[in-house]
Amino acid sequence: MDTDPRQFAPATARNRDFILPILQRVLPATGLVLEIGSGSGEHAVHFARHLPFLHWQPSDADPAALGSIAAWARHAALPNLAQPLHLDLGAAAWPLAQADAVVAINVLHYSPWSSTPALFRGAANVLQAAGVVYCYGPYRRGGAHTAPSNAAFDAWLRGIDPRFAVRDLEAAEAQALACGFRLDEVIDMPANNFSLVFRRG
Repeated sequence: MDTDPRQFAPATARNRDFILPILQRVLPATGLVLEIGSGSGEHAVHFARHLPFLHWQPSDADPAALGSIAAWARHAALPNLAQPLHLDLGAAAWPLAQADAVVAINVLHYSPWSSTPALFRGAANVLQAAGVVYCYGPYRRGGAHTAPSNAAFDAWLRGIDPRFAVRDLEAAEAQALACGFRLDEVIDMPANNFSLVFRRG
C-alpha cells in the first residue's frame, strides 16, 4: 500500500525553471524566505536546492498540503529547507516574526480577494527594510484578461469557488502600495502568467 503523502503538482514542473532565474536575481543573497501557500512542497524543494544560501520556510493553511510539504522536506533533507508552518493569510499574526523576502506562487487567484490585502499587510509586519514580495500567477491588466485561456481559467476558478478569480494587477498593486510596497517589476512569463516584484518604498 502506497503511504507516501507527497503530492505532485504538474504546474510546478512547468514553471519552476522559469521562476528560478528571477528569484536568483531579486531575492537577497542570504536570509530567510517565507513561501506562502507552498502547496505540494515541490517548489520549496526546488528553490531551496538551487538557492543554498537562503533559508527557505514553506507554509500553508491546508492540512493536506502541510503533510505533503513536510514529506517533501524529509525526502529532500536539505539543510536550508525548514518544516512547514501553518499560516493563514487572514490571521492577525503570522507564525514567524521576521523574514527577508516573501514568495507567493499561484496563491492570490486560488483564494478570496481578502487574501490580497492580507498578504501585503502580513509582509509589511515581517519584512525587513529592504524586503521583497514576489508574486506569480495570471492577472488581468487594464480591466481585461491578457489571453482567452486566462478568461477560461477565470471561469473555471469561479466554478470551483465563487470567491476565487484571476485578479486585476492594478488592484493588487494598490493594496501593495497601501502597505508600503511599490511594484518594481512586471515580468511576462510563459502561459500568460506574470512575475510581480514588490519592494518597500
